[in-house]
Amino acid sequence: MAFAVTSSSSSTAISGSSFPRSSASPDPKVPQIGSVRFADRHATVNLSRRRCAVKPVNAEPKRNDSIVPLAATIAAPEISEKIEAEDFEQLAKELDNASSLEIMDKALEKFGNDIAIAFSGAEDVALIEYAKLTGRPFRVFSLDTGRLNPETYRFFNEVEKHYGIRMEYMFPDAVEVQALVRSKGLFSFYEDGHQECCRVRKVRPLRRALKGLHAWITGQRKDQSPGTRSEVPVVQVDPVFEGLDGGIGSLVKWNPVANVDGKDMWNFLRAMNVPVNTLHSQGYVSIGCEPCTRPVLPGQHEREGRWWWEDAKAKECGLHKGNLKQDSAAQLNGNGNGASHANGTATQSDIFNSQSLVTLSRTGIENLARLENRKEPWLVVLYAPWCHFCQAMEESYVELAEKLAGSGVKVAKFRADSEQKEYAKTELQLGSFPTILFFPKHSSKPIKYASEKRDVDSLMAFINALR
Repeated sequence: MAFAVTSSSSSTAISGSSFPRSSASPDPKVPQIGSVRFADRHATVNLSRRRCAVKPVNAEPKRNDSIVPLAATIAAPEISEKIEAEDFEQLAKELDNASSLEIMDKALEKFGNDIAIAFSGAEDVALIEYAKLTGRPFRVFSLDTGRLNPETYRFFNEVEKHYGIRMEYMFPDAVEVQALVRSKGLFSFYEDGHQECCRVRKVRPLRRALKGLHAWITGQRKDQSPGTRSEVPVVQVDPVFEGLDGGIGSLVKWNPVANVDGKDMWNFLRAMNVPVNTLHSQGYVSIGCEPCTRPVLPGQHEREGRWWWEDAKAKECGLHKGNLKQDSAAQLNGNGNGASHANGTATQSDIFNSQSLVTLSRTGIENLARLENRKEPWLVVLYAPWCHFCQAMEESYVELAEKLAGSGVKVAKFRADSEQKEYAKTELQLGSFPTILFFPKHSSKPIKYASEKRDVDSLMAFINALR
């Protein structure tokens, strides 16, 4: 994790050479930020006056050669000696219409040196810019999984120089990584899901980092993942991770840009001339580890560039597992490779609604698949209405159906989630949503559309090549 210190009265950069060794000098005085305790399930924090030394974010046992970042030894501006019990659910409502800068300022004011920004190396660099604009001291950390893109490592260095900070990077346990790779290989996540690798390389290092904090700041936005982040509040009691005092409820999670639209985020970065990861100019939007991240194409949602071989509901690596609803989390496949929807109930409005589209039932798709000599070819999308990748292509698919009306090609849809999912996987080549199939006139075997380009022209070229 990187600790960044800024103030309105000084712009001096903190260099790595100035970091004192923990064994060389006694602990300096630090602000009196008390413990975080939760007596019940309500989002209430009681910050007492108990004195405690500020620990580095990695919060690991002391070693003689450990380095304590300078920011951890600099006292933040004094906050009140005693802070009354805080209802963070109520605070989230009060700040829901506040600006990101105001939310960031409130977070840093409340927690001083006991809060840190989690930086992923993507557009969440905006968090560091907001923190700088508050004029308050701030701390930054990042997870180095060992599998990041070279561009991301160079971006880390650029951010450090731009803001005059030093980030402290959290690394996965070498023994755990070695055991995983030796037993399952370097790319096992393509076969049995990303959850295990993310747990070793990301979740556990994050857990160690957060054990040294009372609060953390993330770059989550509601529009990043409608399936898992649409209800993210600007501040909440972390439902998954533990903080400095231990126990669920001992950590507060701030999301200052939760209500910011992705376009507005980028307008802010450009206006402030903030450095950005060069991968963004290559079509990457959501950026993670190199093997699990790729550029997105026109018509695709930004999260479709992550773990693209998995279903939409699995698009969380575990850092924000608390976003998953109970029913969704419970239905994740045993290999972490997808999800079915809420016990098969139709709680989501249907999509691909057009008079030019044929809605196929289970019997209808079975009959279509059995036919060897059809009167006309069919194009069928296997979809789930809750899948935001399906939602993203709805407009182009409906437009395609209207263009093909009366052309001799039938365009249809088949809802393939819930109880239909297993059949679709075994009989219809369903890998993830959406899956598009073309049923030729003189062949019973459907042809799967392999491209990720789902615009009208690309789909039309696919049809014209086969009919």
